[in-house]
Amino acid sequence: MSERRANRRRGEIEAELGGERRILCLTLGALAELETAFGVDDLASLAERFSSGRLSSRDFTAILAAALRGGGNSLSEQDIAVLSAEGGVAGLVAIVSDLFAVTFGQAVDDSRAEGGTANPPPAASPGPS
Repeated sequence: MSERRANRRRGEIEAELGGERRILCLTLGALAELETAFGVDDLASLAERFSSGRLSSRDFTAILAAALRGGGNSLSEQDIAVLSAEGGVAGLVAIVSDLFAVTFGQAVDDSRAEGGTANPPPAASPGPS
């Protein structure tokens, strides 16, 4: 049985979180979950919120939780809150930046488009939590 790989054309990315390779995807359901979590009315407002560059650690947790569920991972909120990534917070920022790139159509470095990571946009920096 072969391991499922992320399909970037479907908005999926692969990332190592908590020592395990996982698929993340901001599906329509995940985006609706985030609209509710962030108190916005539509996708344009959600994208604007994300591009502000002022995301808290709670915001990152909500985004990762929605994307992990969208990717088919069954993890509790507590499990998600303690996941780590190589590079610490900077690694988590890179994962979320890559996720935004494939979801919202930001330019992705073609040499890494087959399952690697995108060059993170400069706006993705964690704000105070």
